[in-house]
This record gives sequence, C-alpha cells and structure tokens, in this order.
Amino acid sequence: MTTQAVLETDFKGLKLIKRGKVRDIYDLDDSLLLVASDRISAFDAVMPEAIPDKGKILNKISLFWFENMKSIVANHIISGDVEDFPDVCKPHIDALRDRSMLVKKTEPLSIECVVRGYISGSGWKSYKQDQGICGIELSSGLSESEKLPNPIFTPSTKEDIGHDINIDFEHACDRVGKNIAEKVRELSLAIYEKGAQLALEKGIIIADTKFEFGILKDEIILIDEVLTPDSSRFWPLETYKSGGPQKSFDKQYLRDYLVSINWDKKPPAPHLPENIVNHTRAKYVEAYRLLTGCTDEF
Repeated sequence: MTTQAVLETDFKGLKLIKRGKVRDIYDLDDSLLLVASDRISAFDAVMPEAIPDKGKILNKISLFWFENMKSIVANHIISGDVEDFPDVCKPHIDALRDRSMLVKKTEPLSIECVVRGYISGSGWKSYKQDQGICGIELSSGLSESEKLPNPIFTPSTKEDIGHDINIDFEHACDRVGKNIAEKVRELSLAIYEKGAQLALEKGIIIADTKFEFGILKDEIILIDEVLTPDSSRFWPLETYKSGGPQKSFDKQYLRDYLVSINWDKKPPAPHLPENIVNHTRAKYVEAYRLLTGCTDEF
C-alpha cells in the first residue's frame, strides 16, 4: 500500500455539516466541499478498517462519469482540481488532492434512483417472492444475475440510518411529484444505458446502480457520485455466467467475507484482516484502471 488510509477527515477552518458512510461534507457558504474518505461499509455498517486510496478512486471515477454524462444531464461539479478551490481550503490542499470535489448547493430529492440491467441483490430476492421488483412485473423463469430484456427503474427511499427501502413508482411520485419522478426515471435510464455500454467495452458489466439528483434553480441536476463500485454492482465480463452470484469489482468481496465468518450484521462491525483489506483495495484499483484507461499510481 502506498498511503495511509483516511478513516475520518477533520480540516481546521472548514465547517463539517455531515459525515456519511463514506463522504464528509463541508459547507463553504456558497458551495459545498465533498471529501471521499477511505471508509467502507457493508450491511449498513462502517467497517473499523478503511481501504487505503478508496476515496481517491471513488472521487476520480465519479469525475470521469460526470464529464461523460454532461451531454445527458447537468451536474453539480464546480471543480475537482484543488488548485481551483477557495483560499480557505489551501492549508489542506495536499490532503484534499484527488479525493475531493467542489460542488454547487442543491435541494436533493428524497429518493434514490436505482436502475437494474440484471437481476441481482434485493431485486433477485424480490423477484423470487412475487415475480416483480418495485411493482414492475417481470417474466417468469428468470435466473439469478440474468440480464433483463430492458433496464428497469426501481426507486428507493433515502435513509440516513439503516437500509434504503425499495418503493414503487407511484410512491416515488408521492415523494417528489409526478413530473419530477418521470424526469429522473428518464434521466436515470439514459445515464445507465450510456454508462453500461461504455463499461462493457472495457470488460465490465454494470449490473445495477443508483443515482441521486438535486434541484438547482428549477433544474434537475446529477449530484453525489456516479457509477462507482460503491453505488453499483461491477462484474467482470470475462467470467459472467447467469444462474448464480458473480465475481465482482465492487465490495461484494467484502460482503462475502463477512457472511463467511457468520457476522450477525449488528454493530459493532468486525475487524478486517489485512488480506481482505488488500484484496478489496486491489478490486477498486482494477475497476478504476479498466474504466478510465488511466494507470495512476495510488
């Protein structure tokens, strides 16, 4: 490993307003500073060990996708270059480099915009129960990890604590309004389809993902993170075979380890052995390099 993992950020002179599972958010008055730590969560719990460089990788992948999706939807990015950040950030420029972005303030929507191109995770669990996901009826006889005929929009609630709850489109309309729900469904499917095609050309299947949108001056824009291994299921194309779980570039490797040790998924989360930390880090690095074509050393 080339750097020490960043479990928490604490920048003197900057106002911390929220510490999420991975990102720390600072209020800079007319903008926000999003800082990606190296924390990693699984089953709604943050692990006691961080994954070195994970925050930098997530930040760079998001910036890559924000740029690629500008033809579809505007986003909240002001700059991902620390040299452009306000003077108040300058004392922390080295710590912020590569793991932060300066963004516009928006009014975030109260739903997560989930798109599924393949049937896996909670979607597979739901399908086995009632042959549908979030009120969308699917054909019979689908197998785990099978590609769907067309990607589907399956929204969820956005919970600060605990797991997001899958909801149907009607419930999403109740939360954000019909016009907005229809628009973010359209945008989510368009972003997913473009991203999934680009990733496929690089040898990665994006099985499903989630997006967040915010309102800025009556315009819906893309915010938070985009098509990262934290917000998506990334599978290697070369080993894909429907009918069961898949190998992955995302944190499924960590989840599988936690299941193997029979953790009850209740706090506190167990400590992670060094080999699990190292292997997880390698998965994130590989995904970044495949997607972007960059060979950055971390």
